[in-house]
Amino acid sequence: MPVQGGVGIKNSIDILAPLFEDGSSEAPRLVHRLDRDCSGVLVLGRTQLSASIMHAIFREKTADALADGTQQVLQRKYVALVIGRPRHSKGLLSAPLAKIVLQDGKSERLTVCAGSNPASVQDALTEYRVIESCPQGYTWLELFPRTGRKHQLRVHCAEVLGTPIVGDYKYGRQAHQNWMPLPIPQAMDVEMLKKRKLPFGLALGGGSVAEDQPQLHLHCKQMILPDISAAMQRLQSSESNHNFSDLEKLSFVAPLPLHMRLSWEILKSVHK
Repeated sequence: MPVQGGVGIKNSIDILAPLFEDGSSEAPRLVHRLDRDCSGVLVLGRTQLSASIMHAIFREKTADALADGTQQVLQRKYVALVIGRPRHSKGLLSAPLAKIVLQDGKSERLTVCAGSNPASVQDALTEYRVIESCPQGYTWLELFPRTGRKHQLRVHCAEVLGTPIVGDYKYGRQAHQNWMPLPIPQAMDVEMLKKRKLPFGLALGGGSVAEDQPQLHLHCKQMILPDISAAMQRLQSSESNHNFSDLEKLSFVAPLPLHMRLSWEILKSVHK
């Protein structure tokens, strides 16, 4: 489901947020946005104050990432399945991004750019680590974005590592031109592959590497934040310390979506 509404979008997290007021006078507010087809941890603020605090934490994360030796208050971990294999098993990608307009004059995309115009170029940092390399030519990665730029992980995987994410037709279209779905191992439960229809037009189960058109294999698996309740109390008190790095850390974890779990099992079956 899309996070935000737009042309042709009937349902989105933004549109449905008021349904979760739960007797409160305020609707939850989006803080951390995911790409339309990206799954995983999504952050909403229950009140305007909590949303403002978390917005500040996300902004400071990007600023702190550009300052060496600064402790990271916010941490995020993504899992991705990419086409190909990076040259190194781990590393730090430092590749600034800039927005470009495509030939149709309407569509936009991000690209790695070393230009000197600060208005159009944004610094972007991503740590990565190889989890598993598969003989079929795919690699599972853990990605740790130090900055929070739009499409940062997708562009860094496709253009810097040279390994576009499976199901990313915007930044990895060429890599998908000769896409061949993988066979389903006989030992796997075929019932797992049946799509389950859900409200709002959602469907789970399709989109693995066994499909003609796989879904985006990018998932926000974990997010670590400071205790927002304690941060609110600190701001509302007379305490002048607005540094939240000393607060207790809260960890939020989202399991892999079904299509990525199926891809994991299909790729792993070759090793058996």
